[in-house]
Amino acid sequence: MSDFSIVNGQVLLPAGFEEVPIRISDGLLAGIDEAAGNVIDARGAYVLPGIVDVHGDAFERNLMPRPKVHFPPEIALHETDRQLVSNGITTAYHGLTVSWEPGLRSFGHTREMCEAIARNRKTLSCDTLVHLRWETFALDDAEGVLEILEDQPHAILAFNDHTTKSALGKEKPHKFAQMAQRAGLPLDEFRALVERVWARRADVEPMIARMARRAREVGATLLAHDEASVEQRRWFRNLGALASEFPLTPETAADARAHGEHVVLGAPNVVRGGSHNGATDATAAISEGLCSVLATDYYYPAPLLAAFKLTREGVCDLANAWELISKNPAEVAGLSGRGTIEPGKRADLILVDATDMHHPQVKATFVAGKKVFDRI
Repeated sequence: MSDFSIVNGQVLLPAGFEEVPIRISDGLLAGIDEAAGNVIDARGAYVLPGIVDVHGDAFERNLMPRPKVHFPPEIALHETDRQLVSNGITTAYHGLTVSWEPGLRSFGHTREMCEAIARNRKTLSCDTLVHLRWETFALDDAEGVLEILEDQPHAILAFNDHTTKSALGKEKPHKFAQMAQRAGLPLDEFRALVERVWARRADVEPMIARMARRAREVGATLLAHDEASVEQRRWFRNLGALASEFPLTPETAADARAHGEHVVLGAPNVVRGGSHNGATDATAAISEGLCSVLATDYYYPAPLLAAFKLTREGVCDLANAWELISKNPAEVAGLSGRGTIEPGKRADLILVDATDMHHPQVKATFVAGKKVFDRI
């Protein structure tokens, strides 16, 4: 159906919820309070903007469900796609890490995944984009990262440093062992590799500055991950990083918000009632105005569940909760044509039955006006 209407649903408009028909034509939202063409009855359901996920790596479980067990990228991408649209996610940034580690997060593997996304983009239901998480000590792969950014639409480049913590012995032993296992190396060989990488630390800051400049030139959106201080946020701000992902201190998050910048935390944190690794409590941060975006992080059902949990527990109303997973992440990524239900925007929509607020159910998902998931 290229032209159709959705009627009788509670539609989330910029001003709030209204029971009005909306008309979709040629993949766009063509009109509010008007109906034409085929009709979809959304009685008893919310009609919401599709979820925009700017930071997710749950696809890695489809690539490597167990250590040393690998599946081809095409299989993993299409299985991930089914999970995304069934959970109401209409735009997904796959967080692909470029690290000095061999294996799943190596440059070669990330390039292979980016090529697979490009080959399969037209056959994937969810609009699937690339979020390159560049480990700042991966100095030898900087040029390759820039080449990928040039070829990917609406790309995100995030600056990550998971090396310093490991090199200084501050990484938890079990996490360090998991990193070695993921890289396919014995623990002593992985430790020696960390030491060799750490020896080049004087080259890191100049390379970050160069990468930021070049990435902006090719139109990528810049983010900074795991910022540990206000000073670090200010430094990355000056380099053009527009938002702070998973800041490590409330002061860092407060500085970002004071400058009108978005702060990204994990939706699973809200669903579980706290961080699994002792990081910032996302629900408290939302209450205090220190978090404006929730991402899937490692679990695709989490944004939908988090929005309704925040509503159910009175942290905020559903309209404000939904901004955390649709409007605001679209702003982070510079995707001005999605994230809200307004004429002229892409018809990325989901119908949600929340009769049971603990278990909201996606009944239908539309991406650019095409129904890609149907449980009506």
